[in-house]
Amino acid sequence: MAGNTENKGEGAADLAAMIARAADQTAGGKAGLPPVEHWKPPFCGDIDMEIAADGTWFYMGTPIGRTPLVRLFSTVLRKDEDGKTYLVTPVEKVGIRVADAHFIAVEMTVGEIQGQPLLTFRTNVGDVVEAGPDHRLRFVIEGEHQQLKPYLSVRGRLEALVSRAVTYDLLAQGEVIEIEGEPMFAIRSNGAIFPVMSAAALEQFTA
Repeated sequence: MAGNTENKGEGAADLAAMIARAADQTAGGKAGLPPVEHWKPPFCGDIDMEIAADGTWFYMGTPIGRTPLVRLFSTVLRKDEDGKTYLVTPVEKVGIRVADAHFIAVEMTVGEIQGQPLLTFRTNVGDVVEAGPDHRLRFVIEGEHQQLKPYLSVRGRLEALVSRAVTYDLLAQGEVIEIEGEPMFAIRSNGAIFPVMSAAALEQFTA
């Protein structure tokens, strides 16, 4: 069993090395996110990689414990119009599975910009994202227990699920705002307003 785990780790490292070489060739070795939206490589099939609901990355059923590997993989993620998520390099595109969101927002700071609230999030893979017109928040209520799940647009079609602890801090920033004639419980950030639910639904939700 230990040998299999070691082989899986080596396989993930080999895959990461290939991605790093491809990204360096395109970006000239400079730091930053590769331009994955502009790459049009052929689809080379699916690989046994999954992002679990808690944000843990698995390769061949084994968690990828090396944070630099996960960070590297995250920089070449792309969700296409077909709704599927891929690892993309200039020369190939491989499909992976995503249980819920691509990332987890694990930290939030509250600030101001031009006198308006500004909410800045950090994801589990190191992205720092300011919620606003270009990085929108959306809210979903699902499950038997009516769980409220906020999602933040990170880049392209990739999203981060706001962690449960951060969700409490996020909702503490909410206020009732009239939107198109209806009182809505909403969040403001960077000049944008993100409705969470109607004020009437909020009363029932918190009852």
